[in-house]
Amino acid sequence: MTRKRVEVAAGVLTLPDGRYLLGQRAGDTVYAGYWEFPGGKVEAGESPSRALCRELDEELGIHVTHLRPWLRREHVYEHAHVALNFFEVTGWTGEIRDRVHGALAWVRPEEPVPEPMLPANGPILKALRLPRLMGITQAAELGVDAQLAALDAALAGGLRLVQVREAGLEAALRPGFAREVVRRVHAHGGLVVINADPVLACEVGADGLHLPARLLAGLHGRPELPWVGASCHDRDELERAAALGLDYALLGPVEATRTHPGLPGLGWQRFGALAAGLPLPVFALGGLDASAMEMARDAGAHGIAGIRGVWKLG
Repeated sequence: MTRKRVEVAAGVLTLPDGRYLLGQRAGDTVYAGYWEFPGGKVEAGESPSRALCRELDEELGIHVTHLRPWLRREHVYEHAHVALNFFEVTGWTGEIRDRVHGALAWVRPEEPVPEPMLPANGPILKALRLPRLMGITQAAELGVDAQLAALDAALAGGLRLVQVREAGLEAALRPGFAREVVRRVHAHGGLVVINADPVLACEVGADGLHLPARLLAGLHGRPELPWVGASCHDRDELERAAALGLDYALLGPVEATRTHPGLPGLGWQRFGALAAGLPLPVFALGGLDASAMEMARDAGAHGIAGIRGVWKLG
């Protein structure tokens, strides 16, 4: 059966406190009563961003002043093959006044969502629970005590996602260090992924696994852990991470770094081109700290991952 292909633009309207807007489909529509992100069909000759601005005006009575490209996902329904272009909408004028939905709801990422949700939105809801800043540990260089002290300071400042990457740390110290990172991050409601070692991830109660590009290349299926991401350096690696159903990717370096001396950075334009149109969130990596967050997200990044910049080591 050949299904009609439909391009759709969807907006993730977010408030400064992190809440996002969902709308319930009205009783006279397909999937009546299901919840979704506001938006609608892209008309002939329209770009997805222009279509979203028009739809939000028609549906909610607002004028969009700032939006960012985010994710693109495809889903096959009984009635159509839908390509959904998701944008983060962080600025608008006018008061939201619903004109087409049965109801509206502002939802916090950590809260249960209204049910039922349209099937295509499940991965989007998970992506919204992924923090925007990832800290990558370097206890082998700093020392375990110094790294844990830097972690405590970062957690107090709002960090909620940590990758334990410690191939250079003495093997006997690695489990204890990783377990302590998990304890401290979980106490703040955050997530921890372990680099390259699924056995250690399970042993210390981490939330998931982070794959170096060399392991991503040889993977034949998604590891059975709640959160799985990968380091990527080009479009082929990003598309492989997406095809395996990973939850996020790191792409870089955006700027030159001490970790990779002599390697030129991608720059934001190249980063945006490589990350565009993917179904999974992509973090910008390389020579960055939280001050680059807005620039990164305007380029299509989900957020920023870093080492020295996150631990404020100069």
